[in-house]
Amino acid sequence: MGEYDAAVPELEGEENLIAAAKQIVRALGSKRNLTDDAKKILTELGTQLTTITTISENEVDEISDDEGRLNVIQEKIMIWETDQSMIWDLGPNEANEYINSADEVRKLTEKLEAMCLKDDGEKELLRRAHDVLQITMARLEEEFKHMLIQNRQPFEPEHMSFRSSEEDAGSVVSLGDDSFEESQHRDSVSRNSEEYIVDLVYPYTIPELRCIANLMFISGYGHECSQAYVSVRRDALDEFLLILEIEKLSIEDVLRLEWGSLNSKIRRWVRTMKIFVRVYLASEKCLSEQIFGDLETVNLVSFAEVSKASMLRLLNFGEAVSIGPHKPEKLFPILDMYEVLADLLPDIDSLYVDEAGARVRIDCREVLRRLGDSVRAAFLEFENAISTTTSTNPIAGGGVHPLTKYVMNYLNALTGYRETLNFLLKDHDGEDTMSLSPDINPSTEEENAREGACDGSPLALHFRSVASILECNLDDKAKLYRDASLQHIFLMNNIHYMAQKVVNSNLKSILGDGWIRKHNWKFQQHEINYERNTWSSILAILKEEGNSNSSRTLLKERFRNFYTAFEEVYRTQTAWSIPNAHLREDLRISTSLKVIQAYRTFVGRHTNQVSDKHIKYSADDLQNYLLDLFEGSQRSLHNPHRRS
Repeated sequence: MGEYDAAVPELEGEENLIAAAKQIVRALGSKRNLTDDAKKILTELGTQLTTITTISENEVDEISDDEGRLNVIQEKIMIWETDQSMIWDLGPNEANEYINSADEVRKLTEKLEAMCLKDDGEKELLRRAHDVLQITMARLEEEFKHMLIQNRQPFEPEHMSFRSSEEDAGSVVSLGDDSFEESQHRDSVSRNSEEYIVDLVYPYTIPELRCIANLMFISGYGHECSQAYVSVRRDALDEFLLILEIEKLSIEDVLRLEWGSLNSKIRRWVRTMKIFVRVYLASEKCLSEQIFGDLETVNLVSFAEVSKASMLRLLNFGEAVSIGPHKPEKLFPILDMYEVLADLLPDIDSLYVDEAGARVRIDCREVLRRLGDSVRAAFLEFENAISTTTSTNPIAGGGVHPLTKYVMNYLNALTGYRETLNFLLKDHDGEDTMSLSPDINPSTEEENAREGACDGSPLALHFRSVASILECNLDDKAKLYRDASLQHIFLMNNIHYMAQKVVNSNLKSILGDGWIRKHNWKFQQHEINYERNTWSSILAILKEEGNSNSSRTLLKERFRNFYTAFEEVYRTQTAWSIPNAHLREDLRISTSLKVIQAYRTFVGRHTNQVSDKHIKYSADDLQNYLLDLFEGSQRSLHNPHRRS
């Protein structure tokens, strides 16, 4: 190459290098001894070098144009930056112009990044473009948050129309109190009435929000956009829970609450969960889809991040309730919590379908399991409480014991949860998870069938167990009465109440006709035993034995003994109580038939042997006096002629 050294210029920069290469190609091409292939190669090389020269010249011109474009865009952006007004508040023209400028600087930045910039001037241009892009994205983030906040749609009260006051809710009181609220208030868990979407922001702003979101994401500022959205909507959701009076309580806070306050918060939680999941969260997810609809993964993650904290806060309350003391009065509120959460589970699964919502789905199922365990424990505690409830003083008059009313009304109220309890009171391995009282043996299949409980459901089994436990407790309470007749009145009253409660309620379909027949027979036996204990010895005074021609002195003595015994029964048993009017009337009639008939016969047989002054009461008098029995108000017979 020595002969061509003079043709090679001094190499300075890329342009000089290309020019020198072209000179070398021209020099080589002038040689005559080159083959055709060599000449062809040199020709193609010369063409490529010429093209490179042209491209380099064009790039210089294009970079110069880009710099001019950037200067114009930057000037516009900085004018907006000095204005304190929100751009989208100035009207659609300003907003569109800013969006166009932001998109233009994005495209310019992407273009410069794609070029192989080498000198410091070109790199400085790219840095300036990034700075302008960052300024515009920060402003878009600010505008995005402002629009979300300023255009929030108030959550109208009619969307919460199913809410009811705390006073509407029934309450279960402690064992032994007969003020049990029989008609338990239960909020409807109807799907159709609660499944609707509401606009959480004004609909006309959605296209603008969506436009900003899309531009920020394609500009590489998606994280900032989603964080801005999550921040604003999370605050809105917290505010909504505040409107619903849902406090932020730790598990320790919940465990320290008095029962009245806890019961009120549980009922508020039940109502809140339904509207929160089926209306508010459904609407929140819809809003997220509308704004981030073109970015599916972002849409799902943003919704989960917005709502997860509040959802877990509500679930933590459910967990706290489930681990508290398992008192019988907690059974109904916890059943309400279990049922509403179980009913909402499909809704929750559909809201949190991806990995971002896995924590919520898992926690929901765990809280549901804990609530189910708590239901079983509270029911078992209910059985134990009945068996261990003791009394030191008998109920005045032998009436229906408050425990009997409480237990039967409690069972009747539980029939509203029949399906849930049948599920929870059975072990999934096929065996009953809850032991019965050690004093009560499980009924055999033959006994179950005889008592009309052919379904053999766990609920029927446990209800029969509770009834048996109650009867054992009543037997113990009957022993507090010294008078054997009053013991039978007490047991008759209470077993009759149990039987009638079953007949006139949903308990009938669970305990069955056989159970009712058995207990009707039981209280009738106590009625018979009462009559035997009270009246057998009295009627024996009137019974003729051997010679019917008794002396007048003996007859007078028999009349006096009968009247004394009758008056003692009257004085004592007017204070006794049979609350059920039909039962009271039946016993009076049955007693009257026996006593009055025996008295009429005795008086009729001896009316000629004693004077009228020794016959203190007529048969009609006695019959009327028998009508005063079992009214619960003690009386004495002072005036034998008080009745006409």
